[in-house]
Amino acid sequence: METVDLYCKRFGDEGPPLLILHGLFGAGRNWYSLAQRLAGEFQVWVPDLRGHGESPHAAPLDYPHMAADLAALLAREDVQTAHLLGHSMGGKVAMRLALSRPDLVSKLVVADIAPVQYAHSFDHVVEALKALPLDQVTSRRQADEWLAPRIENPVVRQFLLQNLITHNSSYDWRVDLDLLASALPALSGFPLDATIQPFAGPTLFVSGGLSEYIKPAYHQAIRSLFPQARIKTIEHAGHWIHIDQPDCFESTVRCFLREAD
Repeated sequence: METVDLYCKRFGDEGPPLLILHGLFGAGRNWYSLAQRLAGEFQVWVPDLRGHGESPHAAPLDYPHMAADLAALLAREDVQTAHLLGHSMGGKVAMRLALSRPDLVSKLVVADIAPVQYAHSFDHVVEALKALPLDQVTSRRQADEWLAPRIENPVVRQFLLQNLITHNSSYDWRVDLDLLASALPALSGFPLDATIQPFAGPTLFVSGGLSEYIKPAYHQAIRSLFPQARIKTIEHAGHWIHIDQPDCFESTVRCFLREAD
């Protein structure tokens, strides 16, 4: 399988290796502050996943290739085995690597996502971003005002607008919206094939109490693939648990990773 070299930042020089994987429309920089706090205890790598941030915007954008990219990154960094922490899409990438290459994964933390096919669609988000008249945009505030009727949640808009960058005195998107649009059907699901075996290692699923991404109906799918999984709910948190309840999320992750196997 052809892989790409992922752009990646490293924090810390001592402790067990830890990879933190961002979600859809995100980038590694969304997690740098947490990585810096964890760097006193772990060596933390924070990559931009394929199709996002500074990494190559290469097709196909699917979980088998994204997991293979991570395996190549670990080989490049001479890391034999690592803890994985993945949020949303990044959680599915982390799950795929654990299921297909369990030898590379010590412990797995999955933040607010399950190994299931989701019915919700992000097509309207991509369409709104593609429709933004970049040649008329003169400020992020103007872009935010234009998007507001189309994407009502201001937190989501600010997250998405992190992908808006200045280029030659004009604005452009950091992400390849056409590539993302074509990949959305694959990214909303979770592929199971002959390379997949249940991951027997320590696993923690962290759910936001205000989120519906890890419903009780999904627990069977989780435990069939991750028999050692624990499911922890953080109250008063939505899908972006690390933003809504940062201290609780960080302490939950630390406690799990510190535990003796």
